[in-house]
Amino acid sequence: MALYEFSVSVATKYLGQQSDPEASRYVFSYTITIKNTGTAKAQLIARHWIIKDANDHEEQVRGLGVVGYQPLLEPGQQFEYTSGTALATPIGSMHGTYLCVAEDGEQFNATIPEFVLSLPWTLH
Repeated sequence: MALYEFSVSVATKYLGQQSDPEASRYVFSYTITIKNTGTAKAQLIARHWIIKDANDHEEQVRGLGVVGYQPLLEPGQQFEYTSGTALATPIGSMHGTYLCVAEDGEQFNATIPEFVLSLPWTLH
């Protein structure tokens, strides 16, 4: 029986030159690595993000693929991309899921673990 699984890891960065703290605009980039840790070839079809700032403002983002791609990954293969978001506060978080479909038609979700977006000097 096939194992359907993608693992997701994240690295974040504060983009000070694109941010404007006086206007409550804090811009972050995040680099996502998606690895097919299962036994079946599968494709990432869609994304669902939940983005929160420190004021408890929540935004949900849904869409097809990631940065214009719907990567098809063999077992052991990985795909990396960088994207970004702007928050109204210097700290926030993101998490979500990727909808994936294996070559046999089986659908599964890959969890994007919650990660923190923060200015370098806000968290110790």
